Amino acid sequence: MSGLNELITWTISKGLSVDDLGDLLEGLAGRLTEMGYSLVRASIAMPSIDPTQRGFSIAWFRSSGLQWDVQGHGEEGEALFRRSPISFLLANQLEFVRWTLPGDADTPDFPVLLELADLGATEFVMKLAPFPGGTALAGLSFSLAVDHPGGFSDQQIADFENLLPSVALACCRIATTRVAKDVLAVYTGDRTSDRILSGQTRRGDGAAIYAAILFADLKNFTSLNEQYQPEQIVGWLNDHFEAIGQPVVENGGEILKFMGDSLLAIFTADAAAADEACGRALAAAEAAMAANEMLNRSRKVIGEPEIPADIVLHLGEIFYGNVGAARRLDFTIIGRAVNEAARIEKLADDIGCSLLASSEFAAHIVAGFENVGRFSLKGVAAPAEIYAWRGEGR
Repeated sequence: MSGLNELITWTISKGLSVDDLGDLLEGLAGRLTEMGYSLVRASIAMPSIDPTQRGFSIAWFRSSGLQWDVQGHGEEGEALFRRSPISFLLANQLEFVRWTLPGDADTPDFPVLLELADLGATEFVMKLAPFPGGTALAGLSFSLAVDHPGGFSDQQIADFENLLPSVALACCRIATTRVAKDVLAVYTGDRTSDRILSGQTRRGDGAAIYAAILFADLKNFTSLNEQYQPEQIVGWLNDHFEAIGQPVVENGGEILKFMGDSLLAIFTADAAAADEACGRALAAAEAAMAANEMLNRSRKVIGEPEIPADIVLHLGEIFYGNVGAARRLDFTIIGRAVNEAARIEKLADDIGCSLLASSEFAAHIVAGFENVGRFSLKGVAAPAEIYAWRGEGR
């Protein structure tokens, strides 16, 4: 019993000190082996709160070490899940299963069991541990497979069950931290989420920063609401935001906000590095325009509406921080430069160019922008010099 108690203590301590499930599982597998388990494989699987995946598992193999597996959303992911021991346990309202390998007529022919049998495993056990309710992070499964001729001893099974609560506690701590980081990043962006998690959570927390601003707006989108169903419109909106947003991220920018049919992003820099930030913002804008045009061409082929985009590039100092009510905050940017970028976008149709820039931005680009005149911007006292992207000379 002393060995089990030491392992439970180690598991809890590890769960408080690491953020990597791989470290935890590898340590568990090594210590269980030292306790006499002839492990072939040990695995932890959990659901995910992530827009790109339904769940994930991490497995330790004696022959090859750690292996991560991500289960996606959609029909393929659902089909894989249905052919898993976890699905079997949930469907039959069970928390524990124990199968001899190779299986008999009563053993499901799940791929993982067939794989383990091929590796020489003689027995497989799995147990589910629920987490507190309220989120999609419902719990975990912990499984072991051994190749001892007699499988697991009764004492090993008892120890496995007694060990599970500490494993679940450690995994819950690691997973909730990961979810806090990952989900916050999905909704606010990587840099913004880092600031929030570092403690910038009070209203007014933030700082003045210097940045290139990219403001994109989808044209004629409002009129589509009169002609098409909401689910169609949402699908198109997502397609266009993906086309525009991906180049922003690839060029080191951060998407701060989706506002109806508009996107706001920044490329941070200090004054000395403005040329580099503006170059990245322009590269993102060019790639976004090209991707959006390609998307429109493919949609036109199947008889769906085209949705052009206007993009404005600007440069200036902005406040980057928390704005809002005491218990409902938005980590965003505000300032004159943000307002000016939105106002410049309104000139795109009159100028006849879908990629515009302010004089502050264009001054940091060697060639390709053409001065198209001075224009009054709503709410801005002085007229602004506007530049249209022509692309020549680059």
